[in-house]
Amino acid sequence: MKSPNTLMVQGTTSDAGKSVLVAALCRILVRHGVQVAPFKPQNMALNSAVTAQGGEIGRAQAVQAEAAKIPPHVDMNPVLLKPNSDIGAQVILLGKSIGNIDAFDYHQYKPKMLGHVLAAHQRLTEQYQAVIVEGAGSPAEINLRDRDIANMGFAEEADCPVIIVADIDKGGVFAHLVGTYDLLSPTEQKRVKGFIINKFRGDISLLQPGIDWLEARLGIPVLATIPYIQNLHIEAEDAIDFSQTLDQKNHIKVTVIVYPRISNHTDFDVLRLHPNVELTFARTPNEAPHSDLIILPGSKNVQADLAWLKQQGWQSVIHQHLRYGGKVLGICGGYQMLGQSISDPHALESAQATQSQGLGLLAMTTELQSEKTLTNVSGICQSSKAPIKGYEIHLGVSLGEALSRPLFTLNDDIAEGAQSDDGQIKGTYLHGILDNQALLESWLSWAGLKQITPFDYPAFRDQQLDYLADEVEKVWPIEQIKRLLKLDSTQ
Repeated sequence: MKSPNTLMVQGTTSDAGKSVLVAALCRILVRHGVQVAPFKPQNMALNSAVTAQGGEIGRAQAVQAEAAKIPPHVDMNPVLLKPNSDIGAQVILLGKSIGNIDAFDYHQYKPKMLGHVLAAHQRLTEQYQAVIVEGAGSPAEINLRDRDIANMGFAEEADCPVIIVADIDKGGVFAHLVGTYDLLSPTEQKRVKGFIINKFRGDISLLQPGIDWLEARLGIPVLATIPYIQNLHIEAEDAIDFSQTLDQKNHIKVTVIVYPRISNHTDFDVLRLHPNVELTFARTPNEAPHSDLIILPGSKNVQADLAWLKQQGWQSVIHQHLRYGGKVLGICGGYQMLGQSISDPHALESAQATQSQGLGLLAMTTELQSEKTLTNVSGICQSSKAPIKGYEIHLGVSLGEALSRPLFTLNDDIAEGAQSDDGQIKGTYLHGILDNQALLESWLSWAGLKQITPFDYPAFRDQQLDYLADEVEKVWPIEQIKRLLKLDSTQ
């Protein structure tokens, strides 16, 4: 099946820069008048987003859609794997969960996914002038070549050209590129139209002899050497970014607890980037400073992460923090943990029906239910009357007296969230809620910040996509990109 105007970006390793390069290409193309969509056949991540259709996709594809200036759609990531144990994951197919499966069984199941993947890609090619495809991990993982739908297995079926990106900042860039190429089959090698060297620092003339050698050895051009782009923020696909810039004279300290199955940690990018917030991602209490606000984030396995939290000693730390006047915020799974109990009667996150005692900080109970809530929402904050937007991704339903003190009124007069009598503890199912500037400022004030520097995070995020596109286009002209996509240069 020939795929016109499709280009696939694969990498020599995980975190080589595939997601960011796809975002860059989407923004470059749309700025030149090309209607473009991102696509990732199979993603494995605990950061996800909700589409307007009520489907769940990888967060990276939502960011890439933002770069392309189009709404995210389930076709952009037809298969999403959300790990909930060391050997198993929840499988999201076209935005909806089809259950949990272990790694071995999923490998056998992949051929059944391929038809859905190709159909989703076909729908995008019919709607957009160009489709930029992101691979997963590396195509050189020969143990996974059989039944592959994420890298060359997809490229072969879709009959599309491939470029391979490598991160020179990791070292060994020529070994990565040569080794990856040599491990491809002859037909796969013919698909490779060029290499991208990512995150280069220094004098490009010192790299040129290596580029010349690589091109002579493999007969494949290096299409661009992308510099290390300083102070760039693009939401991470999965790994937590710890970098931040801080106003040392006026800030508060916020700690986010990092449990084993933390999900949607991009909720806190706005805090990490805010000049008035010193943000710490802490796995153990020893890593956490004295904080003004402790946040319990989302979780892919709430009861297991709750048990881990207690084992690490976080429960006593949180109680002491509250006695000293500190504030606590729970989001999604973290919100459920704040209640009195969490039950899983249908064994959705465990091998058998279970019930766990919560932290007992909010008067409510939660029951996990088979139907996952997936929706984008808007409304107003009860206290500040500020408009808000967010999204929900959760299994549980929470009930109890704490919900009589909601945080928000959503459209259709639906109350959402809960808080304690004394106002020290807040909980909500809404992800992305801190991206709302007015709400963020009111909550930073609640947490103890006296003087707040205005920070429009959505506008900043869009500026960063333009910054990324500017830097990539300096070294990779649009004419070359269009030729790879077989787009008319006058288009």
